[in-house]
Amino acid sequence: MSSTKLSIGIVGLPNVGKSTLFQTLTRKQVDRSNYPFATIDPNVGVVGVPDERVDKLAEREKSAKKIYTTIEFVDIAGLVKGASQGEGLGNKFLSHIREVDAVIYLLRAFQKTDVINTQTGIDPLQEKEILETELVLKDFETIQKKLDHLEGEVRAGKKEAAKETEALKKIKGFLDQGRLLDVADFSEEERGLMQNSQLLCAKPRLYLLNGRDEEVDPVVINSFKEKGFPFLIVDVLTEFEAADSSFVREERVSLGLPAESELDVLIKKSYDLLNLLTFFTTGPDETRAWTVKKGTRAPQAAGVIHSDFESHFIKAEVIAYADLIKAGGFVPAREKGLIRTEGKDYLIQDGDVIEIKHSA
Repeated sequence: MSSTKLSIGIVGLPNVGKSTLFQTLTRKQVDRSNYPFATIDPNVGVVGVPDERVDKLAEREKSAKKIYTTIEFVDIAGLVKGASQGEGLGNKFLSHIREVDAVIYLLRAFQKTDVINTQTGIDPLQEKEILETELVLKDFETIQKKLDHLEGEVRAGKKEAAKETEALKKIKGFLDQGRLLDVADFSEEERGLMQNSQLLCAKPRLYLLNGRDEEVDPVVINSFKEKGFPFLIVDVLTEFEAADSSFVREERVSLGLPAESELDVLIKKSYDLLNLLTFFTTGPDETRAWTVKKGTRAPQAAGVIHSDFESHFIKAEVIAYADLIKAGGFVPAREKGLIRTEGKDYLIQDGDVIEIKHSA
């Protein structure tokens, strides 16, 4: 089992700040020209997930190296109304969204008049509607093609084809009602089918309102809260400028910025969006954070560290990060009986510090 590779696409209408956000996240120089379609091919950047637990473990163990978990961010060029029919560079953009695990919808809330606006006004809810409509229309097309393809097999009496057809019709019904597939009630089998079909509306999403808190209409905020949509308000340009100056926490506070970068909050929230957890290995050579899906058992987690460890797994010695720090290290933690031995059925918990015993 290899380490979980995560990718999150940044989508939005032209000129809402996607490339600036991407550049701030990844420190990569990309084209931020102030006109639609400045970005045609998706830029890809790998970003470390900030985690002070790595820093503290490395400090305690005097580790030579620190390795954080990572997320791949993909800057997808600006989507426009009619993209599902190929408007703008629509089909190409939509195919790029298929490749990612989750989607950040970047919505314009900033009032700056010197940045070209492709819409008639500042309306994040309308932008959200346009983006989701294009994704729904593309999913309709994907499902219809699959249904057409299955028709002959259903007529031939193939049970699996009939089952798949029924599931696809159910999914299509949800889209008809304007319901989001990532939060709708589906069986595990139906979710697997959506994943295999790479349906755009089934991907976990986070709405990012680009602007200052005071620029965002309370009506917009209430709408997101009432519907339970995950959202963040981030002033991307301010974060971009702050990132250039490499401010430390104290400097950020003195400048009236939150102590923790809003982009760090975004990175962590993106990680949560994918239903992931972090466990750690630590020692003099390195302290490292590892990524697995929630519900992963110890042998599979061992396989993320090294493929041989899964098949040769014997047991895992486990301690919670907080217990290890509180005890003051492995020796006192062992004396206090805080280090547990876990077997093959153990479900990894976020913050576990693990040593794998294996016969490889």
